[in-house]
Amino acid sequence: MPKSSLSRLSLCAAAIGALAVTAFAVAPSLAAEDAVIIPPPAASAPESGIKTAVLAGGCFWGVQGVFQHTAGIVSAVSGYSGGSKANADYEKVSTGNTGHAESVEIKYDPQKISYGKILQIFFSVVHDPTQLNRQGPDSGTQYRSAIFTTSDEQTKVADAYIAQLNAAKVYKKPIVTKVGALEAFYPAEGYHQDYLTLHPNQPYIAYNDIPKVENLKKIFAENYIEKPTLVGSTKVTN
Repeated sequence: MPKSSLSRLSLCAAAIGALAVTAFAVAPSLAAEDAVIIPPPAASAPESGIKTAVLAGGCFWGVQGVFQHTAGIVSAVSGYSGGSKANADYEKVSTGNTGHAESVEIKYDPQKISYGKILQIFFSVVHDPTQLNRQGPDSGTQYRSAIFTTSDEQTKVADAYIAQLNAAKVYKKPIVTKVGALEAFYPAEGYHQDYLTLHPNQPYIAYNDIPKVENLKKIFAENYIEKPTLVGSTKVTN
């Protein structure tokens, strides 16, 4: 079994027991990585029409879950970026040898939320951008922090924001997030979609990801929506 499966799926096993599930559900914030309050990007670019952002910040369950609770997001789909189509499946990606990162394709309405705000949420509550090739309990290049840009403007905004945050020393360590042009995004298997919403009491989700949504609600209250925007019955295939 891949290391990532041991980290995530074994935590979700029924053998952990109902008592553990209850404990995690009652006090999830004890296990969450700390959110960091950070300034918004100083640089921005005008946008119109529905746009796409692709972000990687560890396990895609939590990344998707946060953005599904964010206003202005049209859709958030878990998947893989950075490798080939032939290797875009969970078991292969979990080896860490495919070049893929677990990522989320975010379609957003720039009239309701800016690319800069999406990046602010990403760096603040979604993940720790100072962790190299790991996030929380998961390790491997598939869990790296990365921004896959879909335009030159996105690249400029992302690069400038990282430089801004490093200069402001808002983190104790330098940001390791890599910025590069998106070559392709491949949706993950259907059972990975809407995972946080469908399995809120699974230990991995309750322990690592529910607190991220709670931090979104607390820190970005004006951007938070209670009802998530789900992939739902949409057919998701590679």
